[in-house]
Amino acid sequence: MFAVRPGEPRDAGDCAAIVRELPDYFTDDVPEKVVTDLSAHPAWVATNSGVLVGFAIVDHRSARAAEILWMAVAPQLRGRGVGTLLLDRVVRDLTESGRAVVEVKTLDAGAGYEPYLATRAFWERRGFVQIDMIDPLPGWQPGNPAAIYVAALTATR
Repeated sequence: MFAVRPGEPRDAGDCAAIVRELPDYFTDDVPEKVVTDLSAHPAWVATNSGVLVGFAIVDHRSARAAEILWMAVAPQLRGRGVGTLLLDRVVRDLTESGRAVVEVKTLDAGAGYEPYLATRAFWERRGFVQIDMIDPLPGWQPGNPAAIYVAALTATR
């Protein structure tokens, strides 16, 4: 039975382990960044019978906006609804806290890297709209163009 709960510092190792299981999606420096960001930002974790199987870490960019910094699901459970369950909880909590928009950055289609076809499709099926592409995005290596996606959580006008 899948469930989502707020993340806690004790979850950092399990979140980093999931990242390490996804080398096609994350560079070697990301597990350490996930551990650091989990201690500094709100997080949510998906569990299956108490075992951590996915996570999301969010930065509250302002009183009305947030950015999903990291989100991942254990490879053996991808495509089984865990990511959607996790994202739905994150979006609900962000909306309840007064956030009006949420942003996510991922690898742009221009990179021609097939593993990210499913990633972009995931975000787009859940209402995220690509609004820009930046290359190089500060902090990203040149040649890895960043697709900037946003989703409205509430009306902003």
